[in-house]
Amino acid sequence: MTDYTPDDDADVTVQDLIKRLESEAESGVDPTETPDVGIIMGSDSDLETMRGAHDALVELGFEEQTDFHDGPDARFSYETYVVSAHRTPELMYAYGETAADRGIDVIVAGAGGKSADLPNMTASIAYPIPVIGVPVQEKSVDSVIGMPTGAPIVAVDAGKSFNAALSAAQMLAREHDVLETRLVEYHESLVGAVARDSRDLHDLGAAAYVDHRNEE
Repeated sequence: MTDYTPDDDADVTVQDLIKRLESEAESGVDPTETPDVGIIMGSDSDLETMRGAHDALVELGFEEQTDFHDGPDARFSYETYVVSAHRTPELMYAYGETAADRGIDVIVAGAGGKSADLPNMTASIAYPIPVIGVPVQEKSVDSVIGMPTGAPIVAVDAGKSFNAALSAAQMLAREHDVLETRLVEYHESLVGAVARDSRDLHDLGAAAYVDHRNEE
């Protein structure tokens, strides 16, 4: 992993990031060594919501890749960038245009506000790479899903970045059996948890069940 710290590049510019993306796209790195999922958001204030996508991917055995040329040991990885459709449109274009050559297979894009344009704009630019939009707020839903016929985007409900990442993994699982197995195991664990809750609620009774849950 990289030894980068925020103070190393205090004067970084949007053009620096664009050149980085373009350089990575031209590097010819084996796609098995690059991030499979790109997570982007319009502002770092969206990170609290978008962390759900990280949690879902980690649950499925992905690791975060912070150095394009020195990935983690895990076979599947993801990266994270802040890409504003309104403040840094040129960076948004560069990210979408270089995604395929950088080995990205699916993009999870989150944005908030009434003009949450990052997911749908990225879907147009990165096409045919699938983009899963995450409205960070309820008021962002209409903006995220408002794509015309012929310009598709997949979208989840407001704040459901965890589900967005699960959908990304489902897409990848069509080509990777190991991910399909992990998804099935994850689903079965949820089913098992419901069964245990049902048994315990019945056998303990409501009051004791609530006390037991509060103690955990």
